[in-house]
Amino acid sequence: MPSLSDEHCQPGISPGSAPPTVLMDNQALDEFLTAAVGEYQLLTPEAPLPCFALLLGTPGPGTLHVERVAFGRNARASDPAARLEFSETIVPRFGPAYENEHRGWWIDSRDLLKAAHEAEALGLELLGSIHMHPDWHRIGPPHERTLVLSERPTPMDEHTFRNTAWPINIVCYLERREDVFYHALAAWAPDSNCTELPLRIRTRARTRTKVGV
Repeated sequence: MPSLSDEHCQPGISPGSAPPTVLMDNQALDEFLTAAVGEYQLLTPEAPLPCFALLLGTPGPGTLHVERVAFGRNARASDPAARLEFSETIVPRFGPAYENEHRGWWIDSRDLLKAAHEAEALGLELLGSIHMHPDWHRIGPPHERTLVLSERPTPMDEHTFRNTAWPINIVCYLERREDVFYHALAAWAPDSNCTELPLRIRTRARTRTKVGV
């Protein structure tokens, strides 16, 4: 997240208007899932490592088309603004669990700027972000196993969505059952209600071409 300090972000959906449909290319999702599975396998009860990426794409009439993802470094523990935000706002509001410097994401401002420039060069725009929620109730420390995560945003997520004001905020829930990974996705607007956005993933299957009459 570039900043969490602006409490007066513009809502993502105007009152009375229909929410846009998020169209996500499967290649972009696959790239994020590959990174998320890699991070998941490094998780420990003491280190709830996050996985986060920016969403690049194009807005259209009633749609937001995600075509690429861009990764960056987590400056949550090193950026002075991030450290101040977590100590003065996040921890008091959302609990001491956020004192753990492995929990939470603050994208390095240099990587954010680089992604914005790369998007512009490709004729794309920075549309939002995607991050992972693991099945923490299975793999986290015993005292946190009552917290059941899903593809829905946490209160901390909602705070972040409103303050970054990006039009798309995707949560990817990832769980492992035996040696198989499963995931679920949902997209959210940054408005006051964190409205769920319709989300469609591009299908790999091709339509058949009719031959003859």
